[in-house]
Amino acid sequence: MATRPPVHRVVFSARMLAQLLAGFSSGLPLLLTGSTLQAWLKDERVDLGAIGLFALVGLPYTLKFFWSPLLDRYVPPFLGRRRGWMLLTQLAVAAAIAGVGLSSPAVSPSGVAVLALALTFASASQDIVLDAYRREALEEVELGFGTSVFVSGYRLAMLVSGALALALADRVPWRSVYFLMAGLMSVGVVTALLCREPVIDAPPPRSLRDAVVEPFVDFFRRRRAWLILAFIVLYKVGDQMASAMTTPFVLDLGFSKTELAAVVKVFGLVSMICGGLVGGIVMLKLGIRRSLWAFGILQALSVLAFAALAQAGRIYGILAGAVSLENFSFGMGAAAYSAYMASQTNKRFTATQFALFSSLTGIPRVLAAAPTGFLAKALGWTGFFTFCAAAAIPGLVLLLWVAPWREASSSPTD
Repeated sequence: MATRPPVHRVVFSARMLAQLLAGFSSGLPLLLTGSTLQAWLKDERVDLGAIGLFALVGLPYTLKFFWSPLLDRYVPPFLGRRRGWMLLTQLAVAAAIAGVGLSSPAVSPSGVAVLALALTFASASQDIVLDAYRREALEEVELGFGTSVFVSGYRLAMLVSGALALALADRVPWRSVYFLMAGLMSVGVVTALLCREPVIDAPPPRSLRDAVVEPFVDFFRRRRAWLILAFIVLYKVGDQMASAMTTPFVLDLGFSKTELAAVVKVFGLVSMICGGLVGGIVMLKLGIRRSLWAFGILQALSVLAFAALAQAGRIYGILAGAVSLENFSFGMGAAAYSAYMASQTNKRFTATQFALFSSLTGIPRVLAAAPTGFLAKALGWTGFFTFCAAAAIPGLVLLLWVAPWREASSSPTD
C-alpha cells in the first residue's frame, strides 16, 4: 500500500491546480452545443423541430472510444504524448467555438450544425486526453482528490458557459458571447504549456493495431473483468433514475419554477461541488475502494429524502435539505466512481480504456432513465423514490468482488 502524503500537500499542490484548470477547459464547451446554443437558435427563430435535432451533435461524446486509440498510438512532435494532444485539441476547441460564433443560425442552421458537430468532436477528443493525463500524472493516493478537483473545475465551467453566457446574451450579441468563450479556452492552453508531461514505464503502442486491439485484450485478461463492467453500469443507476424525475416531481408538489431554479439548480450545484471536494479529501484518508462503499450507501439513502419529501408535501425547508443531501452525495459518489474507472486503466492504453469506461456510464443515464416516468405513474412518488434507492443495491453488491473493503489497492492488476 502506498504511503499517504499529508492532506495539505496534496490539496495545495501544483498538480491539483493543473487538474482544476484542465477540468474547466473540459467543461466549457459542453453547453455551447447544448442549452446555450439552443437559446441562440430560439432567439434566431429557428424551427423548433430543427432545434431538437441539434441534440444529435452530442454523439461524439458517446462514441469517442472509436478514435481514442489514435491518441494512445501517436505522439505529437512537441510537448509529449499527453501535453501535445492537450494543446492541439484545446486549440481545435477554441477555433470551433469561434467558428460557431461566426455562423448565422437564421441563414444556415445546417451550417451551424456542422460547426457544432466539429466542436463536440474536438471537445470529446480533449476529454479523452485530459482523462488520460489525469490518470498518468497523479499518484494512486492522489487520484481520488484529483478527480474531484477536475470535476469541480468542469462544473464551474458549465456555470460560465451556461448561466453567465445566457446573462451576457441579454446585453451583447451572441457572436461576442461565443468569442469570449473561445478566448476562455486559453485557460487550458496555458495549462498544457506549463504542466509536466507524465512519466510512465510502459511505452506507447507500437502500431495502430496494438492501440486498437491490445487495450481490450489487456482488460479482458484480468480477473473480474465482466464484473467491473457491470459495476460501472450499475453503481449509479438508482441515483440517475431519481435525478431524471426530480424536476417534474418538484413541480408536481406545487413548487414554483423560481423555487425550482433557486433550490434545485443553485443549491444543487453548490452542494454537488462541495460533495465532490469533501469526497476527494475523504478518499485521501480511506482510499478509493472504501470510499465507493461509503459514498454508494450514502447515495442510496439520500434518494429516500425525496420519498420523505413526497410524504411531507410542499415544505420549502425539506426540499432544500433533500436536494442538498442528494447532490452532496452525488458529488461524492461521482468523484469516487470516476477515480475508480481511472484506476482500472493500464497506463499504456489509458486513453482507450478510460474512453470505453466513460462511454459505458451513458447506458444507465439513457436506458434506465427512459422508463422512470411510467414507474412514477405506477408507483407514486414515494414508491418511485424508494424503488430508485433499492436500484442501487446491485451495484453495491458488486463491490464485494470489484472493490472489497479489505483491499486498499485499486490497481488494475488486482
